[in-house]
Amino acid sequence: MIPRYKITTKPTISFRSGLGESVSVQTQVFANAVKEAHKIIDQISEFEVDIFSILGMRNLSAFVGELYAASLIKSTDSQFRKNPHQDGYPDLLLMDRKGQVLYEEIKAAGKVREKLPFSPFENGGLEIKATCGSVPTPDRCRKMGLQEKPDIGDQRIQLMTGYDWKAHHRETNYLVGILWDFINGLPRIVAVFFCETLTEDDWGKIVQPKDGGGRTTSVSIMSRTGIKKMYENWVVVIESDERYAKFLNKYNSGTAI
Repeated sequence: MIPRYKITTKPTISFRSGLGESVSVQTQVFANAVKEAHKIIDQISEFEVDIFSILGMRNLSAFVGELYAASLIKSTDSQFRKNPHQDGYPDLLLMDRKGQVLYEEIKAAGKVREKLPFSPFENGGLEIKATCGSVPTPDRCRKMGLQEKPDIGDQRIQLMTGYDWKAHHRETNYLVGILWDFINGLPRIVAVFFCETLTEDDWGKIVQPKDGGGRTTSVSIMSRTGIKKMYENWVVVIESDERYAKFLNKYNSGTAI
């Protein structure tokens, strides 16, 4: 079954480029990108190999974010371009006239593979981050009468206790936040938010990796004030399963959705 969605009544989302220009994107584009991402997920699900299980939950969540970013680029008719550096900021570069000129200058200088021109990109753009929310620990699940916590492919909404987004620095703004879950065994985006007023106070203290902590990097977790801002600026929310809207409203003590 294809999920049904409702879209905010705001006709556009707006923000400013890194060079001070006003930018507007039609809200319908964000819904179109959800459909495009799901189309690709459906195609992947036809593979003989279970790609989603191979990725694991952490990598799968990052994959859903990347998939939505690529779908948003397509749905905006290349108004944005993926940041060519994996550690660059923001994730999607704004390709208005000034952005195109700036990118071509970087390209002509042979610096497209370098980090410095893209961290940050002078003309700005959008950040994309995905989360599948939090569920109780295995021990807590057992106390609730469950044999184990939800696994890959298991819908999580009935046990979801919260959600947040993570960043490598506290300056992250112009954020497209995605909440996703498994529906009928497949990853599905259940809500998309956008906020252009996030501040450093909306992000927690940066947690540094512990010695011997493997490949863990420094990370800042969005605070409840930031989550509330994102919630109040919801763009797309699944409508065919009302549990998601009820959860989001209850978690944020609001009635915005």
